[in-house]
Amino acid sequence: MSKVLSIAREESRLWLRSRLALFTLLIFTVLLAAVSIATSLRMSEEHRERSEQQALAEETFLSQPDRHPHRMVHYGHYVFRTPPPLAMIDPGVDSFTGQSIFLEAHRQNSAMFADARSGAELGGFQGLTAALVYQLFVPLLLIAIGHGVFIREREENTLAPLLAQGVTGNELYAGKWVAMAGVTLALLLPLAMVSAAAVVRGEALLASFGVMGLYALYLFVWCGVILLVSAMVRSRALSLGILALFWLASALIVPRMAVESAVSAVPAPGKIETDLRMQAELREVGDGHNAGAPQFQQLRANLLIQYDVERVEDLPVNFRGVVSEVAEADVTEVMNRFAEERMDLEVRQARFAESFGWLSPVVAVSAGSRALSGTDLATHHRFLREAEDVRFDFVQGLNRVHVEQLDYTDDINRSLNEEANRRTRMSAENWNVLDEFSFQPAAADQRLARAGAPLGMLSAWLLLLTAGGIRAARRMQP
Repeated sequence: MSKVLSIAREESRLWLRSRLALFTLLIFTVLLAAVSIATSLRMSEEHRERSEQQALAEETFLSQPDRHPHRMVHYGHYVFRTPPPLAMIDPGVDSFTGQSIFLEAHRQNSAMFADARSGAELGGFQGLTAALVYQLFVPLLLIAIGHGVFIREREENTLAPLLAQGVTGNELYAGKWVAMAGVTLALLLPLAMVSAAAVVRGEALLASFGVMGLYALYLFVWCGVILLVSAMVRSRALSLGILALFWLASALIVPRMAVESAVSAVPAPGKIETDLRMQAELREVGDGHNAGAPQFQQLRANLLIQYDVERVEDLPVNFRGVVSEVAEADVTEVMNRFAEERMDLEVRQARFAESFGWLSPVVAVSAGSRALSGTDLATHHRFLREAEDVRFDFVQGLNRVHVEQLDYTDDINRSLNEEANRRTRMSAENWNVLDEFSFQPAAADQRLARAGAPLGMLSAWLLLLTAGGIRAARRMQP
């Protein structure tokens, strides 16, 4: 162990004496700190704004005056997805999927208001997050520092004396690995501070430690790549070239291949095609605004038999409200089926793309980072489902007011005169059917489970690279 620590200590001293290494390390440390602070401030501001907008939307809905209940289901309501604390590290899909949905009867609207403002403010650098810096740029720093760790021993003719003194290949490799690991842990300090800030803002310790462990594992993978290449080649230029090509493939080429391959392997129908199919089924359900439509004749007959009356005017419930309630349930069933079909395709595409983590550690770490941060596709889908639950509940609650409190005769005659119209305005007290909406990230153990596959990929990368590096170090000759 003393030999390993001596080798690591000597390697660290060489780096400290190198102005280039220190200058590069300083630049990256400042970049990491600046990006982490900027992303943290931006996510905090977005959390505050979205929380305020959610409260304002609920207040606006509940403060509406007396109205016909069906006007309120079309007045609608907004729900907002607030970013979780670890979005300070990895905002994930938030900028692409949108963060709010307008809820109204008979429709499922898409999420909107994807964050374009910051792009204008930052001149296109809004995508530079702490996650991106650690995934793409920190490996470049490690390459710059460590690509010649073994090669230098040959160039300075110190390898032969080390081996002659009884230093084994395993000890030499371990010493170099400890030195590289020390630099890696130092570079993780800004991430640790942001993770601590996330805990202060309510994040679970398990999730924060999970993110730290994920990025430590990822950077150790790069240490393994660097040590393996440095042990196998004899030229600094060749080592640097091989590592640069590996970074290029891992960071740029394979991720692009993953996306394109996922789209080809799991094709999804276009929006127009899907909308046409859905509209065809919705026409079979019937229009809830037209109580006389053929689709509701059987419903009318069943109600007349149930209440033993001959006319809808004699029903103890408002037939038009019943039609609205039944039609909304049927329409929602169709819309949910199409929504689940779309989300299933998106999940299958995402899983196919994430399988490229076996070819690129960058793909693996990005998938794990989004999952642990609570900013992945699964979180967005849960937001859509929870928003739909709110939509359906408040629409059906107002439809129930339409059924039970609004007289059918007044309802069909409300356009004849002002007095009839006034009688169809229900009390604003009925608008309290709207539930408060507060979207929260999944439990930490659930997020850790979703990150299991990426963590497994990175662990496999590290084991294989370490085994290869040890084998190369054992066979190393002066």
